[in-house]
Amino acid sequence: MERLIFDCDGVLVDSEALAEATLAERLSTWLPDVDIEARLGEALGLTTGAILERLEALSRHALPADALRAIDREIERRLARELCAIDGVAEVIERLGMSMAVVSNSHRGRVRDSLAKTGLDTLLGEVPIFCAEQVTDPKPDPGLYRLAAETLASLPRDCLVVEDSVAGVTAARAAGMTVIGFIGASHVPPGQAERLLEAGAWRAMTSMHELPALVMAWRRQRLAG
Repeated sequence: MERLIFDCDGVLVDSEALAEATLAERLSTWLPDVDIEARLGEALGLTTGAILERLEALSRHALPADALRAIDREIERRLARELCAIDGVAEVIERLGMSMAVVSNSHRGRVRDSLAKTGLDTLLGEVPIFCAEQVTDPKPDPGLYRLAAETLASLPRDCLVVEDSVAGVTAARAAGMTVIGFIGASHVPPGQAERLLEAGAWRAMTSMHELPALVMAWRRQRLAG
């Protein structure tokens, strides 16, 4: 059975810019010797914990013991106030009518809250959600995508994934899935389409309205192959 799999942050909801702004503000104070904004662009798609570990390793300073908890709380407060769905995604979900799933490096509570805040939970219904806490190694490791395929009894070749980060594309490709790189969120740095294609994305799209045509192209390619 065909399965359309979405990442959540930066694909279904426009959350990455809000999270990055919060991280930049906090980490610039805690790690003043690191170019936080530049480094955050390189860490797109990783878990918050992995981002903190990566940036702390570049600094002479240590993060507070409760840094992860404090940043997570602050990000969640900001998402509750400001989060919006990605433009066009609701219409596309309704139009496609495919079996879907969500595979995210965020924890389950944040994914559910984000979908509820934007109303996408009503459209998606009881769509299966797979989150970072379900595996030892989250994206870019392919384990989370492999878990999704096994749980859903879906062959990797029957899964089409939409991802916005190199980490996500790398994970889905290593799991044997076809990936569309999405660069239509508000946080996307210059050159991101090229980076996603280099990481193994099959196509890149700037708008969710392109997705139905890409689904059809994917189906034709599979039939021809």
